[in-house]
Amino acid sequence: MESKTDTIPIYTIGYGSRSIAEFIEVLQQYEIAYLIDVHSVPHSGYKPEFSKKPLANEMEKHGIRYVYMGDLLGGKPDDESCYVNGIVDYEKVKETEFFQGGIERLRTAFSQQQRVALMCSEGKPEHCHRTKLISATLTTQDLPVVHIDENSEHKTQEEIIERITGGQMNLFGEEMFHSRKKRPDSNRWENSTDRKPR
Repeated sequence: MESKTDTIPIYTIGYGSRSIAEFIEVLQQYEIAYLIDVHSVPHSGYKPEFSKKPLANEMEKHGIRYVYMGDLLGGKPDDESCYVNGIVDYEKVKETEFFQGGIERLRTAFSQQQRVALMCSEGKPEHCHRTKLISATLTTQDLPVVHIDENSEHKTQEEIIERITGGQMNLFGEEMFHSRKKRPDSNRWENSTDRKPR
């Protein structure tokens, strides 16, 4: 964790396999004041305690403010123009007005030195759009990001990118990441009598 005189970064965290009590303990360890939920759909059937309403209530009990921003910064936006062959294209997401608005809100929080953590479900930051989309954008704007990983250790964006790439940069010197997840309705063509043109 940073010392009292250091710049406060923008944190990210995934609840992963943590219980709600373990999750709150980590947030308190990092002195997080605002938990920013970046799930596109803030509901978990697997871990319902991390769904929007129960999570907001739990955060309030512990003096942490819950803020939902999955509509702006989620990894599976509703905007169909963000998809290619049913898979979200992060480069297209970055160009949208809603995403840029979400990034601007994070810039404001950073400029005010608020202790914020962006939250999604994946415990390992290298598996989540927190790293590949949001943090990739923030670091290009010189905003410091610290990922709280699955072991509750803090890692820089560079350390997480190295986990993804194995230290191998692409030919052009910058990484372009894409989602591994398909849009929920992307296979509608396979179930239809109207076949998608190939």
